[in-house]
Amino acid sequence: MRRWSFTPPKCRRSGPTGSRSRRRSDAAGAITTPIAVTIAGSDSSGGAGIQADLKTFSALGVYGASVITALTAQNTQGVTAIHPVPAEFVAAQIDAVFGDLAVGAVKIGMLGTVASIEAVVQALDELPDGTPIVLDPVMVSESGAELLERDARSALVTRLLPRVTVVTPNVPEARALLQTARARGRSRADLSTPDPTQRDDVDSLARAVHRLGPQVVVVTGGHRERAIDVFFDGRTLVEIPGERYADGAAHGSGCTHSSVLAARLAWGDTPLAAARIAKRRASEAVRDGLAGVGAGAGPVDVLGVT
Repeated sequence: MRRWSFTPPKCRRSGPTGSRSRRRSDAAGAITTPIAVTIAGSDSSGGAGIQADLKTFSALGVYGASVITALTAQNTQGVTAIHPVPAEFVAAQIDAVFGDLAVGAVKIGMLGTVASIEAVVQALDELPDGTPIVLDPVMVSESGAELLERDARSALVTRLLPRVTVVTPNVPEARALLQTARARGRSRADLSTPDPTQRDDVDSLARAVHRLGPQVVVVTGGHRERAIDVFFDGRTLVEIPGERYADGAAHGSGCTHSSVLAARLAWGDTPLAAARIAKRRASEAVRDGLAGVGAGAGPVDVLGVT
């Protein structure tokens, strides 16, 4: 798999600053359509990444804007090349969007590099306090391609994870987050007892990831024997059951789940209510997935194309 790179021109960060309301009102004071921003990679096949996110925002009645962190050459069978977007241009996109739009929620997906993570962390300071931020900690594609550089995992855990409202790892991603934290010197006792990375104890996984700093953890159930998500906000642990559709099409299901959650937070839902809706809508998108699109794993269908 090829990684493309080039030396970018210097971009000066600019744009309006200051506090902005999460939603804008018209002259009569009526609430207008919420706005959500996806910061993620582009999937050239249209099934995952920002393409999946924007389709999901539309399906949930939310206006979607985007910041592209990487271009991927991929189809339903796999990823063949990755071109990281220079961090300065990631920052320029964020400035343009945050400086003009009343952002109601942010969904973060593929970041790829340490530099992109740092650009996003700095940009989050520009948002009004309380703006919901949802992190889907994308590390490896369904086909096995590395989507987050190894040295960027530490930055994801230490710099970004403590800043987010909700993190939505699947079981392998949750384990990877904890393993990265331990490699950074966090004690085993700090993270969980017993060791959740060595057993299928998803409750312990959720609690341990929560200790890394996010306000809420939703460990998704797609890699479990039973498709049950686990929600933990530091006080309450809730299992969110759902249907498994073995004959569906699942490419983009994780992106869809986290984007539904962000969209509902933009509408003002509580994290638990948003997580319940995300579970249902992502499962339905797999059920209705477009299995006939491409020769590999077909994409989910959140728009009701069929």
